[in-house]
Amino acid sequence: MTQKQYDESSFRVLKGLEPVRERPGMYTRTDSPTHIIQEVIDNAADEALAGFAKNIHVVLMRDGSVAVTDDGRGIPVGLHPQEGLPVVVLAYTVLHAGGKFDKKSGNSAYAFSGGLHGVGVAVTTALSTRVEVEVRRDGKIHQIVFADGGRSIGELQDIGSAGKHTGTRVRVWPDGRYFDSPKIPQAEIERLLRSKAVLLPGVKVMLDIEQADGSFARQEWRYTEGLAGYLREMVAGAEAVAPLFTGEAYAGADEDFAQGEGAAWSFGWFDGMQLNESYVNLIPTVAGGTHESGLRTGVFEAVKSFIEHHSLLPKGVKIQQDDVCGKMSFVLSARILDPQFQGQVKEKLNSREAVKLVSSMVLHPFEAWLNQNVEYGRAIAELAIKQAQSRLKNAQKVEKRKSSGVAVLPGKLSDCESEDIADNELYLVEGDSAGGSAKLARDRETQAILPLRGKVLNAWEVDPNRLFANAEIHDISVAIGVDPHALDAPDGVLSGLRYGKIIIMADADVDGSHIQTLLLTLFLRHFPRVVEAGHVFIAMPPLYRIDVPAQGKKRPARRFYALDDNELNAIRDRLIKEGFRVEQLEIGRFKGLGEMRSDQLKETAMDHATRRVLPVTLDDVSSARTLFDLLMGKGEASGRRAWMEAKGNLVEADL
Repeated sequence: MTQKQYDESSFRVLKGLEPVRERPGMYTRTDSPTHIIQEVIDNAADEALAGFAKNIHVVLMRDGSVAVTDDGRGIPVGLHPQEGLPVVVLAYTVLHAGGKFDKKSGNSAYAFSGGLHGVGVAVTTALSTRVEVEVRRDGKIHQIVFADGGRSIGELQDIGSAGKHTGTRVRVWPDGRYFDSPKIPQAEIERLLRSKAVLLPGVKVMLDIEQADGSFARQEWRYTEGLAGYLREMVAGAEAVAPLFTGEAYAGADEDFAQGEGAAWSFGWFDGMQLNESYVNLIPTVAGGTHESGLRTGVFEAVKSFIEHHSLLPKGVKIQQDDVCGKMSFVLSARILDPQFQGQVKEKLNSREAVKLVSSMVLHPFEAWLNQNVEYGRAIAELAIKQAQSRLKNAQKVEKRKSSGVAVLPGKLSDCESEDIADNELYLVEGDSAGGSAKLARDRETQAILPLRGKVLNAWEVDPNRLFANAEIHDISVAIGVDPHALDAPDGVLSGLRYGKIIIMADADVDGSHIQTLLLTLFLRHFPRVVEAGHVFIAMPPLYRIDVPAQGKKRPARRFYALDDNELNAIRDRLIKEGFRVEQLEIGRFKGLGEMRSDQLKETAMDHATRRVLPVTLDDVSSARTLFDLLMGKGEASGRRAWMEAKGNLVEADL
């Protein structure tokens, strides 16, 4: 086989918008063009959020294009002082350029927005055949056209007088080559625009859809009651346990949070109906995040305090957060100065400070409301107590099945108190030292710890009948309540499962990765139905800790964690842009889980609100087993060598 030459000419530098066109999935959803249109709509909504736009108008054309118009300030068209290009050109053709940086220094054009790193509408340009931008500003109408994914940039033209009118109109023709379907789902756009109307009181949001005869069908949204009106509309017909609790609260100048940070909310409990929607700076967070965790924390603490104050809790019953919030419906809109999202599509908020922010804003107002409306408070409390009693009843059934077995749980297992399999988690932890830290950091109610000594046996080719000769594998099997089995085993093989999540937690280094691989090998070969059912997860503890000094009274000292060098560099670059010098940042590298304090381990790997845990999924069992045969089989040394020669350069390893 001819070897390809590997020299200086092998390196390729992606410039401009080429990285987006080369790997669109890293920047946007590729099932449809919805997200690249949403980027344009979000810019119009940010103008409304800042108080400058009163109307947002979207038109879906029959030719597949979409036009978005607002009456905000209009994007600047003058030359950038450093780059020497019109600002509108930078916004639509340059990655990491925008008007939403420098929020802490006060130099940003937007105090609160979903924009983080200036990637948004540049992605829209990169994945479109044509983008037309028309700006009304300074009494003139300016127009510019970007074609062929931003490769062709027209001249910025003055095409007429705007009088006193201002605003921006953007028309986009998505390039169908980059999407599974070039069609924009109308229902998604309607849902997005309706949410903007809900979150922007006083702003009129319109959608026109071009018909076959050339006419337009219009929909229009404006919610005078805001969040409460929207939630009532969505749960119409369901019987309410108590009236909605609606409110908002934002930080003042002398509080722990940045001025203006806070949340607006409306929530309640309804029979047979549940709706959960959340937003951050008007961006829909369909996968939830830390702001939702903060809302649930605040509501739970308020209801728990009410129950204790009125002595409502029956003997032997312990209230958990899910008992209170499991059937709660809510709409939440958080405002965060510098939000950190999971991925460019911003479906989940990761900002750790949002938990404390939202919970502190909700807790005291709701607690006061409950005590002022005791009848409604009792109704909510009774619902939560019924949920807790039902949970305990189910746990007793599980306990009977468990006590009838002959297996004795491992002595080193620190089991959890709850018997609710859906909530219970087992952490398989590398080493006794890390196991000790994990025991201190865990939630005793739902989290169990099983320390593992040394590296687990490579079980890929071990006979199932000889598997229990290894003490570590024996303890794992007994702890999870499942015997080794084949891939075609019946569903009943999981009947004794004791934990809904089995989480592998190893050091964030090469040895830790090896232990993860050995445990995944064990589960894939001998407990495949556990993996297939989605019960196996991998914790992602950090490799680095970054301590940031305080910035006056308004910004206390902060701490960040980084999984690897790339994330460390990204955090360091971000802090330097905020005005910190490198020597001000204290960066420490964890040698392992055992070195981490229990509070650090809890925050980064065990607390539901702030941890990073990845699910292990099986898309193609046959391909996975073929690869494990190659990599873990004892007789595959020559095959592994050939594989490493062919693909070893693709592996990222910390050597």
